[in-house]
Amino acid sequence: MPSALPDSRQVQVLMDAVQAAQTADDLTDAVEDLSACPHPMAIPCLIQVLGFNNPGAAVAAVDGLVAIGSAAVPAILANLDEYNYGARAWSVRALAGIGDLRGLPLLERALAQDIGPSVRRAAARGMGGLQPHGFTAQQRQELAERILPQLKAACGDEEWIVRYAVAVGLESMEHWWRPPAAQRQRLLDTLEPLADPQREAVPVVWLRARLALNHLAAPSPVTRA
Repeated sequence: MPSALPDSRQVQVLMDAVQAAQTADDLTDAVEDLSACPHPMAIPCLIQVLGFNNPGAAVAAVDGLVAIGSAAVPAILANLDEYNYGARAWSVRALAGIGDLRGLPLLERALAQDIGPSVRRAAARGMGGLQPHGFTAQQRQELAERILPQLKAACGDEEWIVRYAVAVGLESMEHWWRPPAAQRQRLLDTLEPLADPQREAVPVVWLRARLALNHLAAPSPVTRA
């Protein structure tokens, strides 16, 4: 059984510790403690941390927001800082980890337009790893038709970390799309250029794409992290 959420007084104590932190290490420790008890009350504090110049604390804050899940999505979208690259990158990463469809427009915009490679990378992974719970087969197909061309276009991204993420995202699509044979072939065809060392110069990219191709071609696929 899942553990009970802490009460508001406990969460407030943990948030106060975040605000009182005097060093980078203390801040990271305090955010990790706050993130360990995912409570909606902590959302504003965790979002604030995304804008700090502290990667360790930001990673912990992302983990906390992902653990809170869909309840955090409206606040993340409402507080997106378009002028703070770091905060924007971490926000996209949190939305990607949550997989809520309300974040899809932002992920699409980030993949197509963001100047930050790490933002585009997070968007590519997130678009492949959506969680369309309750969707019919037709709705999943329509969602795939929306996402697949965008990931295909991103196969040509100039940054290898983005192309690597595209391979991961394409592989992850199979988990929720569950396409019939003809549509599965579209995934294979989209991955093919990334898996070809004659067309993809970075070995780690084409090796990861080959891994995805092998997985998608297997009789009983199991999604990989």
